[in-house]
Amino acid sequence: MKRLPALYMRGGTSKGVFFNAVDLPADAQQRDALLLRVIGSPDPYRKQSDGMGGATSSTSKVVVLSKSQRAGYDVDYLFGAVAIDAPLIDWSGNCGNLSAAVGPAAIHMGLVDTQGAGDTVPVRIRQVNIGQRIVAHVPVADGLPLEAGDFQEDGVAFGSAEIGLEFIEDDDHDTALLPTGHVVDILNIPGIGRIEATLLTAGNPTVFIEAAALGLSGKELPEFVNADAALLARCETIRATASVMMGLATDTANATQERPATPKLSWVAPPASYITSAGVMVETHQIDVLARILSMGRLHHAFTGTGAIALAVAAALPGSIVARAMQGSSETHPRNTVRLGHVSGRLSIGATVRHDNGRWRMEKAVLVRSARLIMSGWVHQP
Repeated sequence: MKRLPALYMRGGTSKGVFFNAVDLPADAQQRDALLLRVIGSPDPYRKQSDGMGGATSSTSKVVVLSKSQRAGYDVDYLFGAVAIDAPLIDWSGNCGNLSAAVGPAAIHMGLVDTQGAGDTVPVRIRQVNIGQRIVAHVPVADGLPLEAGDFQEDGVAFGSAEIGLEFIEDDDHDTALLPTGHVVDILNIPGIGRIEATLLTAGNPTVFIEAAALGLSGKELPEFVNADAALLARCETIRATASVMMGLATDTANATQERPATPKLSWVAPPASYITSAGVMVETHQIDVLARILSMGRLHHAFTGTGAIALAVAAALPGSIVARAMQGSSETHPRNTVRLGHVSGRLSIGATVRHDNGRWRMEKAVLVRSARLIMSGWVHQP
């Protein structure tokens, strides 16, 4: 039996197993095989009973941290989305929710020194998957991350301390915000027809379409969507087609089999009152837009952190699918804060963009989340 030091942490509305890179095999195939076994994948029963995974896309995740060797950064952060019923870890994107746990985890692992720090420690994170700069403002007490607090985020049962996250475009990052150069593209979907979409890479590659294009309202809950195999199949066809148009996959089969985590697919609708998964009424005036997002082929139980960043950036792009939903027409103006109505409740995200040398660029997105160390010690592999 092998054992590895690890942390089991919640970040935002997600959970994952965190490792120090020095404790894992250097060979990528050996590393992935080990991590799959730790999480309990692949599991044809989709329960992950023999591993640390929670049998949902939000709880089947791994994070690998290391001391950054790049100037201006404290820690390198590699994220893996673990497929539940397939032997696959998708390393193509980031998890915005677990980004909130990276700073605290790095402190717990001794990768960040808090000696002489004040009440808040800025942890400079290099997101390795997508080459993004993240600054996490971690509250501390006696040199350790502070977890207790009154901050309540919809989708998390208990209150916590706030962690402010700044997602900043790195000077060396040259990925186009709009891969096609257009704010709105037309997708020709086999068996469905033409659908308008905003395709962008901010937080993670994300595809935004109107809820009405799927015959939906934007008020859907997971039990409705995840039980509709035909709807999920249509969504995957749209997502895979967009993947090819964005240059992320060679063909739709490749997108489905090798890159299930990104791009994400989200549908949006104008603000309207609805009831959350917790049975709470959200009124129309409390939100700017309704949105739902798929993660690893299932409807997310809240909203992904990176999807929220992408949505806020899209909202700032005049004429985008998101901006239309917010304004009721294509006549829009940039907005710096968006109040998103999602499955579990509400979320506010801030983002700024600029038009530079003929193309749009993201300057910064701001998200407030929380994190907690659930368990620390050893994970065991037979």
